[in-house]
Amino acid sequence: MKVGNRMTLYIVIGLILGIAVGSILSPMADQGWVQWIDQYIFNVIGQLFLNMIFMMVVPIVFISIVLGVYNVGDPKTLGSLGIKTLGFYLVTTSIAITIAMTLANILDPGVGQSDLLDSEEVSEYRTSELEGGETGQAIEQTVDQTIINIIPTNVLNAMATDNMLQVIAFAVFIGIAMISVKDKVGGLVKLFEQANEVVMWIVMAIMKYFAAIGAFGLVATAFTQAGFDAIQQLGMYFICVLLALFIHMAIVYGSMVQFMAKKSFVWFIKNFAPAMGVAFSTSSSSAVLPISLETAQKNLKVRKGISSFVQPLGATINMDGTAIMQGVATVFIAQLSGVDLTIMQMVTVVIIATVASIGTAGVPGVGLVMLAMVLTAVGLDPAAIGIIIGIDRLLDMTRTMTNITGDAAIAVVLDHQQDVKEERQAAKNGGAKA
Repeated sequence: MKVGNRMTLYIVIGLILGIAVGSILSPMADQGWVQWIDQYIFNVIGQLFLNMIFMMVVPIVFISIVLGVYNVGDPKTLGSLGIKTLGFYLVTTSIAITIAMTLANILDPGVGQSDLLDSEEVSEYRTSELEGGETGQAIEQTVDQTIINIIPTNVLNAMATDNMLQVIAFAVFIGIAMISVKDKVGGLVKLFEQANEVVMWIVMAIMKYFAAIGAFGLVATAFTQAGFDAIQQLGMYFICVLLALFIHMAIVYGSMVQFMAKKSFVWFIKNFAPAMGVAFSTSSSSAVLPISLETAQKNLKVRKGISSFVQPLGATINMDGTAIMQGVATVFIAQLSGVDLTIMQMVTVVIIATVASIGTAGVPGVGLVMLAMVLTAVGLDPAAIGIIIGIDRLLDMTRTMTNITGDAAIAVVLDHQQDVKEERQAAKNGGAKA
């Protein structure tokens, strides 16, 4: 079942209708009938679609990583692929947050708006999230704990709690073991391949019959709750984040695809559009992963072995869009607070945001948890997150789209590098025979 142009068109129509309907209802969001429609129609439609996709994430990631590792065939090649993938992810994330902070310092989105720090949203965020809330607990996790937690002590628990980094680690071990006893696991390999066909069929059936209406529901509820009033209040911040996202996608990803993969970026965007549309509506790198894999393999012609390894790993540790939000938000909140960040503080933000992205769940709103960690590290009040939380759901859509586009772009680059390597090997073998 292929990700086709008709499906893309339906998703786009669903997104446009969702934005239009949500924007129309947003000014009346405090009325009972609008709240009823939002809760029992938009939210139900959107969450049912999201749950169906989330239902398939762990099976897809586990099976894809196992097959991806096995298809690489050589542990040395796997190690090389892993190092290159991690290198690309860390570099692009560092570039992303640097672009964001530079742009924010140029546009000054927080200058002259210090009164926002006295808003009720700040007090509510401090009370509900920072004083014993989940965000406060998340901030306490240190780098060493993050590294230790990569290896699961209970695989079933890791799968049950959607701890994707642990699921990936276990899948890599299984894949390497299957390579090591290759002659004895023919039946197991076939079982994984058949399981992969089954789960991908389910995913594409969900996409075919539910994606458009699910996208409508998710976007409609987001715009009903936030709408353009919230955007107007924080207009410069909103524009700054969107502009940084656009620059990063067009220049960084565009250059990678154009010069490193020798492909047209327009071709890339056109063929990856179905996954980008779902990412926009779901705001979840993990939820869109099954569609990202299918789209990259079928439309972008990326090898399954490379796509199945690179993209699930990216959905877990590559958060360029989130890093951009953190960079802009840190400068924005510093400007609201009348604080001039030093060069060393800015470097600290880049390092912490890059490292913090590793092992962070690809679910809606997780960027705010990471932002609280960054703000705390440079001495800013994390309660100020309450100012931007109203429009974060809208920006979450665009940065998730950026996140998964980066994963696919890197997969395309690594796939091209594998083509070049194979061509050189073939030429070398041909020359040796001659």
